[in-house]
Amino acid sequence: MYERRLCGDPGPWTTNPILSRYRFTNVFRAADRVSQYLIGEVQYRADRSQAPAEVFFRTLLFKLFNKIDTWESIERELGSISYQSADFDELGRVLDSASEAGPIYSAAYIMPPPQLGHQRKHRNHLALLRSMMEDGLPAKIERARSLREVFELLLPYPGLGPFLAFQFTIDLNYSVLLEFEEDEFVVAGPGAIDGIAKCFADVGRRSASDVIFEMVEAQDKEFSQRGLDFSGLFGRKLKPIDCQNLFCEISKYARVAHPEIAGTANRTRIKQTYRIDRAALPSPRFPPKWALTPPPALVPDRPPFEQLQLWA
Repeated sequence: MYERRLCGDPGPWTTNPILSRYRFTNVFRAADRVSQYLIGEVQYRADRSQAPAEVFFRTLLFKLFNKIDTWESIERELGSISYQSADFDELGRVLDSASEAGPIYSAAYIMPPPQLGHQRKHRNHLALLRSMMEDGLPAKIERARSLREVFELLLPYPGLGPFLAFQFTIDLNYSVLLEFEEDEFVVAGPGAIDGIAKCFADVGRRSASDVIFEMVEAQDKEFSQRGLDFSGLFGRKLKPIDCQNLFCEISKYARVAHPEIAGTANRTRIKQTYRIDRAALPSPRFPPKWALTPPPALVPDRPPFEQLQLWA
């Protein structure tokens, strides 16, 4: 469906009634709409500083809310976001106003508020980010020797927990701040755990992470056995973070396709329906270090990775 949209196919992109009606994220986490915005607009836009503190600050400020509208409302009021010029009181004021107009947090993650002395959730999240910056966390993360070490540096901060700390680790790893492979480890969220329970009657003593790694390792064999020609993300195979994502989406899909299978969450409804947008997707934007190049047929009349060449 993603590739059909990329090449300008006006749709419908599938005859599957569930995929047509409800909202699902991309198979590959980096290709979903919000991650694409993070990579292209927040992290690598040509006019933004690539200094470690700046990249960290922008990434975490965006991801704490994980909502494009929230980021854009801040920049409309305060101009281009920079740690060097950031005024946390002004940021708080802008978010106060934005929250009166509608939700400023994405529904994708549950974002528990850290208890840092403020009455409003977003003010506590700003205090959390300020604490990270004052602790010198960007420099510590830049010196990290593994993806797990980055995760362990984030984990102690209040309000994160293992799942969010892992998600933020992956987001930072898209940027110039880090250069690690995504194969090192994975943390399964509640949705993935539910999806795994719906796929397997019994996983024995294997953890959710074990199941995800087995999926990564078996992908080529399983595609081949089923006669599926799946080229991945322009040649990039599924990574643990992508398979974690997939189990979460399977959890959602099965609520409608197999409501009799309770899983661990016992949910039988998908909240978000898909609003059809027949416009072709913009050229995809991925970390330059991945060196992915979509076939020209998938991005007709648009130079593939034109902006990414500037960022690189």
